[in-house]
This record gives sequence, structure tokens and C-alpha cells, in this order.
Amino acid sequence: MATVIRLQRGGRKKRPFYSIVVMDSRKRRDGAFIEKLGYFDPCRDPEVIKIDLERTKHWLDLGAQASDRVASLIKKASEAA
Repeated sequence: MATVIRLQRGGRKKRPFYSIVVMDSRKRRDGAFIEKLGYFDPCRDPEVIKIDLERTKHWLDLGAQASDRVASLIKKASEAA
């Protein structure tokens, strides 16, 4: 099973809220996920990013691929920590 770390959209219209999740790459964007690693709220000022970096590293070591956007969020979160 090819796993990917990606954003899962939530929130209402024009007010997005994203969960950072590990899921099978063949699933839909908002489909079933394996584990929730954190969240990202772009509507707040400043943006709120909360990621469990330990679990994220665990999944990356197991071979999960991070999407481009999630990779940049992980980099921001690790610099802030």
C-alpha cells in the first residue's frame, strides 16, 4: 500500500480548515485516513500549523510520501519548534 501524507479539507464554504492525515494514495482527498497528524488553519492571522513531528517522521521513515504543500508545512513547523 502506497501511503501519502496530505491535506484533508474541512470547514465551510470560503472558510477552509485542513487536517494533515496519512492515507492510502488511491483514496479520495476527503476519504478514509489511517492517522491524523495535525491541522492547518489558513484563515487565522497568523496561520495556525500544529503537526506531531515525531509521528510524521515515523511515517516518512516507513516510506510515506508528503505532498508538496504538506512538505512545506512540515518545514515551517519544524523551524518554529
